[in-house]
Amino acid sequence: MRDVMRFTVVDPRGRVSFIAPCSTLEALVAACASESQPRTVEQFLKAAEPFVGDLAERVLSGLAVFDEHNSPTNYRWIHAALDYCLPQEAPVFRVVDPRTEEISLSPVRAGVVVFNLLAKRIVQLQNTYSEIRRKGRVRVLRNNQPTDRVHRYELPEDWSLVPSRATP
Repeated sequence: MRDVMRFTVVDPRGRVSFIAPCSTLEALVAACASESQPRTVEQFLKAAEPFVGDLAERVLSGLAVFDEHNSPTNYRWIHAALDYCLPQEAPVFRVVDPRTEEISLSPVRAGVVVFNLLAKRIVQLQNTYSEIRRKGRVRVLRNNQPTDRVHRYELPEDWSLVPSRATP
């Protein structure tokens, strides 16, 4: 994956971090603007599904693997995976300790963006891909293929963007 970013999502159960193509950014912002007002990672990914296809399946499957191989007293599996993998190939993980917290906030290639569903805040820690705007549009997919349909979105007033511009 050449053009990728890290995305970290905060929900009532904690934080989840994953790598995805940069084009996922617009889909996730559109998910924040959805009428359903997602509060959990699952709801968030479902709201983004029309624009990113199999992202929800990939992230939720990755979380199932994470949960199967890690326990509250043993994080050796995720630590070994993070040691072994290139940063842009890191598996999906939950933030469970200082090491995973640090990595969840570390940029990969084009950056790192945090979607805090609780605070309704999108934090661009580093974003060299594209400026996030309150209003935008994203192409609708069908069977993971782009269609001619475009979805327009606008973030509700209670959502904040931090910082408000992309960083070089």
